[in-house]
Amino acid sequence: MNAAIRYLCLVAGAVLLSARLPAQPVLPALNDDTRAYFDALRSEFNTNKVAVISQVLNLTPAEADKFWPIYRAYEKELAVIGDRKLELAREFASDYNHNTFTDETAKVLAEKWLRNLEDHTKLWKKYHRRISRSVSPMRAAQFLQIENQIAIYIDLAIASNLPSLAPGSPSKSQTK
Repeated sequence: MNAAIRYLCLVAGAVLLSARLPAQPVLPALNDDTRAYFDALRSEFNTNKVAVISQVLNLTPAEADKFWPIYRAYEKELAVIGDRKLELAREFASDYNHNTFTDETAKVLAEKWLRNLEDHTKLWKKYHRRISRSVSPMRAAQFLQIENQIAIYIDLAIASNLPSLAPGSPSKSQTK
C-alpha cells in the first residue's frame, strides 16, 4: 500500500477509534454535539483524503479540472452512505448493549447493512463511469483502488469497535 494511503488510513483509524462505539453511552441517534464532532472529524479526514488522492494520482492540470468537480459530487453522496453505516453500527451497539438484540433485529439490521453495501457499490460504479469518461479509464481505476483501500480500513476500524455476537449464543427470541 502506498505510504500516503497508509497515512490516510491511520487518520481514518484515529477518527473512528476516537468515537469508540461500545465504550460510549449508546444513543439511538446522533445528538447535536455528537453530530458536530463527527462532522468536524469528517471534514479533517476529507481534507487529508484529498491531499492523499492528489499525491497518489498526480493529476495533470487538465485532468484535475475534470476530476475534482466529479470527486466533490462523489464525496457528497458517499457522506450519506457513511452516515447510514454509522447509524447502523450505533443501532447494533445499542441493541447489543441493552440486551435487546433479537432475531428480528438481526434480520432488519442485516438487510439495512447489505442495502448500504449495495448502495456503496452502485456509487463506485457510477463514479468510475464518470471519471472514466471525463478523465480516463486509468484514472478511474486508480480512483477505485484508492477508495477501496480506504473503505477496507474504515470497515475494519468500525468492525473492531463493535461487539461480536458469540457463536451459539441464544438470541432474545430463542430464550423465551
